[in-house]
Amino acid sequence: MKAVRVVGYHENLRMDDVEKPELKGPLDVIVKIGAAGVCRTDLHILEGQWEEKAQVKLPYCIGHENAGWVDQVGEGVKHLKKGDKVILHPLMTCGLCRACRFGDDVHCEDSSFPGINVDGGYAEYLRTSARSVIKLDDSLEPADVAALADAGLTAYHVVAKAAPKLRPGNFCVIIGAGGLGHIGIQYEAVSGATTIVVDRNPEALALAKKIGADHTVLAKDDDSFVKEVLDITKGKAAEAVIDFVAEGGSTKTGVKMLRRNGDYYIVGYGEDLQIPTIDIISTEINFIGNLVGSYNDLAELMELAAQGKVNLHTQQYKLDDFQKAIDDLTNGKVRGRAILVP
Repeated sequence: MKAVRVVGYHENLRMDDVEKPELKGPLDVIVKIGAAGVCRTDLHILEGQWEEKAQVKLPYCIGHENAGWVDQVGEGVKHLKKGDKVILHPLMTCGLCRACRFGDDVHCEDSSFPGINVDGGYAEYLRTSARSVIKLDDSLEPADVAALADAGLTAYHVVAKAAPKLRPGNFCVIIGAGGLGHIGIQYEAVSGATTIVVDRNPEALALAKKIGADHTVLAKDDDSFVKEVLDITKGKAAEAVIDFVAEGGSTKTGVKMLRRNGDYYIVGYGEDLQIPTIDIISTEINFIGNLVGSYNDLAELMELAAQGKVNLHTQQYKLDDFQKAIDDLTNGKVRGRAILVP
């Protein structure tokens, strides 16, 4: 089968012919990939940012936002059959550790992460676990929802954390209206808080306004836009900042838009967080990390998608055009999410 693989860090991906994955255990599921999302994390993998953390042996196939059709199931899988239309939770979890028992399977103590530390979905087939597979409603197609497996799930996860603390009259600043941000905006728009979306791209801001942002603010290098945000909040700043970027100094600037005892949610990554500890202590602000979400989160998200309450904006590329998809994402030419379809 065809598989797009990392052959070296700081090098272009390469398409290879490899063996189709086989069932190894009773709960394994082989999925025929119908769509694989192209995520900024994939760029970070190529840049070597995950080399030490993942400890993966090269070459390997990336792609952690996957949907398709069941091709084969292990002897212990009774609820799935060949041809079922499915989306895959990005983690393969054990189901036995304390975190899994609590339904907090994103923190499983014995997990694998297809596309990060084992072979992923930039390919024609993928091996996963029955614990990771969610059937899709008849109204949904793999290419329509694949990126929700991570981008949508992560955005849902962070907004679900923020929502209980936000009330009508509160403000939430969302930094970044791209692939993750445009999904998070849709969730946050129903929280009751006033949403202020900050981005450097006027087209991204136009999309943000269309899908529910109350205010949009164009970011500038001189940080003058911070005053514009503060003016919208009548000088009080925001109760929450959700940073879908966390690069190029966004965290340093974002903190200026956060009020005392506010929560700063970090979703994007790429820079170090450099905040004087006295500023954290004296204002009691909180910094909260976010990594995907649970299986149940993704199941709930698929219900929202089937109800038409979440709309994923995508640009599709053939699997053979993987490099163009990577280049377009790198150069900021993708509105919403890039999707590879075999």
